[in-house]
Amino acid sequence: MMLSFPGRARWAWPLLLCASLLWPLASRAQEAAAPGAASATAQDDADADVPRAPRETRTPAGARFEIDVQAPGEALRDFLLRHMEVQRYRELRSLEASELNRLLIQAPANVRELLATLGHFSPTVEVIPPPGLGEAVARNDDRTSGPASLGTITVRVDPGPVTQVASVSVSFVGDIATAPEAQAQRADIQREAGLIAGLPFSQADWDRAKTAALRRLIAQRYPLGRMQNSLADIDSQAHQARLYIELDSGKPMRMGEVVVQGAERYDAVTAERLVRLSGLTPGSDYDLEKLQDAQRRIAESGYYDSVFVYAETSTDGQTLPVMVQLRESKRQKVVIGIGGSTDNGARLSLEHTHNSVPGIGWRAVSKLQLERDDQLASTDWSSIPNDDGWRKIAGAQLARQLDDFTTTSSQRLRAGQTQLGVEYDRSFYLQYDRAHVRSSLLSAAAQEEAKSAISANYAWTRRRFDDMVFPNRGYGLAVELGVGYTLGGTRLPFARTHARWLTYWPLGAIARAADPVPGQPRDVTTPSRRTQLGRLALRVEGGAVLARESAPIPDTQLFITGGDNTVRGYGLRDIGVPRADGTIGPGRYKGVVSLEWQRPIFNADQRSNWENVLFIDGGAIANKAGDLKPVWGVGTGIRYNSPVGPLQLDLAYGLEVRRFRIHLNVGFTF
Repeated sequence: MMLSFPGRARWAWPLLLCASLLWPLASRAQEAAAPGAASATAQDDADADVPRAPRETRTPAGARFEIDVQAPGEALRDFLLRHMEVQRYRELRSLEASELNRLLIQAPANVRELLATLGHFSPTVEVIPPPGLGEAVARNDDRTSGPASLGTITVRVDPGPVTQVASVSVSFVGDIATAPEAQAQRADIQREAGLIAGLPFSQADWDRAKTAALRRLIAQRYPLGRMQNSLADIDSQAHQARLYIELDSGKPMRMGEVVVQGAERYDAVTAERLVRLSGLTPGSDYDLEKLQDAQRRIAESGYYDSVFVYAETSTDGQTLPVMVQLRESKRQKVVIGIGGSTDNGARLSLEHTHNSVPGIGWRAVSKLQLERDDQLASTDWSSIPNDDGWRKIAGAQLARQLDDFTTTSSQRLRAGQTQLGVEYDRSFYLQYDRAHVRSSLLSAAAQEEAKSAISANYAWTRRRFDDMVFPNRGYGLAVELGVGYTLGGTRLPFARTHARWLTYWPLGAIARAADPVPGQPRDVTTPSRRTQLGRLALRVEGGAVLARESAPIPDTQLFITGGDNTVRGYGLRDIGVPRADGTIGPGRYKGVVSLEWQRPIFNADQRSNWENVLFIDGGAIANKAGDLKPVWGVGTGIRYNSPVGPLQLDLAYGLEVRRFRIHLNVGFTF
């Protein structure tokens, strides 16, 4: 066979010649390498059966020395162990004996400084080095055993008497020192700073008192205020401390215009009005509490997912524009809820919110709620508030209630105006009611006809509690007044009134401030300390419908009671007027009273978040005022003051029915 390389023959033949010469050299190189490779493979196979020595590893670093603190009280020992300067060097592998000896020379002064922060200014401190430290020689790190321990340091502490705060003096510089309108602010600062007087001195409490004084200063009128000077004068012989604070208020600042950022879906005027309703008008004094109230009002309006309200210094340096940063909610949202109660069993709810109904811009909240005995469908519409905080409202409701053998179907329409505030709520409205009661024990001919009425109503509520989540003192009053006419075949006038009163009375002296945790400030404010014996809560309700006996008043305008939030020991709507078929129905007069003793539970001499509750409830419903005969329930319960509000579980005994019932109540509302 002939090979041809057209045009490239002169290159092909030299390449073939070179390849033939190199091939034998490559073969001999492979043969020379093969015996070594085989030998290595055989050696690996032989070594596989022989255990190999483990690699040298470093042991984890241990403590170079230990510290034994001998001091009265575990809290004090823990505090010293946590903050002693020498503690930082326990895990230092390269620490030598000479370096440790130097640290121990400085240790007594360090311990005395720590004790001084707790009010012990004349302690006895003895630091005993590890035995043999003077002859110890620093050894290099061993690869297997690590550095040897240098021993145990013993720290003996007698803290001595604690220094008491004899007095706290606050002086003022700047406008606040002479301004008549700042008199109450000066008094508040001095009162709050003086809360630590008579208590053991601690640096943490002293720092907290200074911070609280400055915070109170800059919260109103003087946002540019500062602490000019502070002094703790310690008398180590008398074991007393006299504390001095000097505050410089600077010039008073006024509020400027409202600037809204982030308003796209909804008109910015809504946020502006809510800010002004909180009292932040141009030219008014700077007030942090009003800024927070404006933020709360805007957040609760339902139009925004997040709100941030703050004051920012203007270019003229005289006014503070109110900056409102918004993140708007979606125009529509749907919420599905699952819950339950001891009165009505499991609950399923579906709620739809439309924040800007096309054409009118109102907010509409529609709800469907299904329970074991009650079903409810409602829709409530409201306009944006005007400059005075009033909103137009309109609503409709369909309800169905099942009580033993009686089913009440009702419809309600409402239209009017409402004004919601922090302390006051007011509303007036026209209302149409229709109710139809059917009993499974009566024949169709004996069933009552549906009753309907129209009425004009006014409602007013005032709240004066010291805390709207965990009230300890104060009161709340709510009053409803209405006049109307029955509709249908018999048209007669009627008047309706209903009132609620709730008040809290603290019992006993203010509980002493909690024992200090070394290094941590105590909360010495009165609301946090409360009283030793807790508080009494008195609740009174009364209602009356005034009309002729023949007036067909709808059942939804009458009164019925019993259940978790009314008279415990009885079921929901168990207290009323007996009907002809033996069931219980509503009546024209109502009276309810409840007295509750909420007692704190102490844990290791400290007040806990748990409380024990003793109560007596009474309630009566009748069609004539003279027929009101209360039935009573008594019981006890446990209350937990959780971060979201009080949770209360009660065991009540109904004296009339002679049965126990469990009641659950969540949160505080009035």
